[in-house]
Amino acid sequence: MITFAVLLFPGFSNLCLANAVEPLRAANGLSRRPLYRWTYLGLDALPLHASSGLPVTPEMRLSEMPGADYLMVMPGYGHRQFATPETLRALRSAARRCQALVGLDTGSLLLAAAGLLDGYAATSHWDVLTEFEEGFPEVQVLRDRTVIDRDRLSCGGATTTLELMLELIARHHGPRLSLDVAALFMHGERPAMGPHLPGLTGDRVLRAAAALMRRHLEQPLPIPELARRLGVSQRGLETRCRAAAGRSPQGVYTAIRMSEALRLVQDSALSVTEIAGRVGYADASAMTRRFRAEFGATPQEIRRQQNGG
Repeated sequence: MITFAVLLFPGFSNLCLANAVEPLRAANGLSRRPLYRWTYLGLDALPLHASSGLPVTPEMRLSEMPGADYLMVMPGYGHRQFATPETLRALRSAARRCQALVGLDTGSLLLAAAGLLDGYAATSHWDVLTEFEEGFPEVQVLRDRTVIDRDRLSCGGATTTLELMLELIARHHGPRLSLDVAALFMHGERPAMGPHLPGLTGDRVLRAAAALMRRHLEQPLPIPELARRLGVSQRGLETRCRAAAGRSPQGVYTAIRMSEALRLVQDSALSVTEIAGRVGYADASAMTRRFRAEFGATPQEIRRQQNGG
């Protein structure tokens, strides 16, 4: 299990927080396994209020955290007032117990103030990028939406936090799960502006292809027609899919159709025949064979497990 320690400060962005932990929650749910665990931290144990007033009570103090794979720092716009000697010492101490550090929104500036980004590339919210560049010459400040430089990760705000988390899920558990989580939040139907992450979440054509596939489940598009609508060659689409997802375009399409079939098996009372039709199979037996190959169980077995049978 991969662990995240989420360090909050007064005035944190609850949208940023949701975009950090909801993809992890979704990944756990879609995989039906506890892939991720997260803990809320504060400098003390007192309740913290987001900029919108949402209260969150930390589960433990930063000093009590035994360790985590990722320490996520989320100060909101109050990063300057929080950069006290005591806080920076606490961050340096906690960093030694974590495998990687993540600056969300203005969190990069707080990490930089603690000397934890020296020699690294990083980004932050565009409102503070000039301050970041001028105040911390030891950091290579990039005007990108997200930056992953070895064991230091950063992004520019609430929306880019979701992009960063999708990239992490893809790296940890493969692009298919990342695609499924993105689809759950209707992310990627239209390309975002500006620079993108490498790989799955950064490939505009692949995101558009996945969106087209999801819109044509009952009557799947032939791959040549899919490529034509995307304005790329069939060979080019094949190359992109293999590089980003490790599957052919048809394989990506099948994975998306099977993910929808699994959702319908778990969340509806539709018959297997009806589900097969919803995901483009005229033959329910063929759909069941593909479903078993994808998930290791038939739709009927999944439903029996879900119902405790």
